[in-house]
Amino acid sequence: MCIGEVAAASGLTIKTIRFYEQTGLLPASPRTPAGYRDYPAPTPARLAVIRDAQGAGLTLAEIRSVLALREDGHAPCGRVTTLINQHLGDIDRRLAELRTTRDALRGLARCAAVTGPATCTKDGICAILAPAR
Repeated sequence: MCIGEVAAASGLTIKTIRFYEQTGLLPASPRTPAGYRDYPAPTPARLAVIRDAQGAGLTLAEIRSVLALREDGHAPCGRVTTLINQHLGDIDRRLAELRTTRDALRGLARCAAVTGPATCTKDGICAILAPAR
């Protein structure tokens, strides 16, 4: 398959496919006598795995490690499970941080609703950001 066919089949750009090849996510493709890349038929399926793994939050390095396990003849399911659980833990921590930030902003918004330039103290920067304690 030429790179244009792979791009059409995978929904990725030619530039992305070349980048994945340069970074080792795709094995180097054989070349035609004219020097064009000639990708094997399973390439679009591999690209779909890469795209979907990225969509799930895996980094390119993590995806590369999964692909390397498969290429070494090992089932990567245990590694994938570990990565998924790590990312879920990261998301849970970030959600907790976002909830805390949202609560702080709601408090500031309540203060802002009753504070204006006429009631803002001159000894501080902004009464909304540094309310009386």
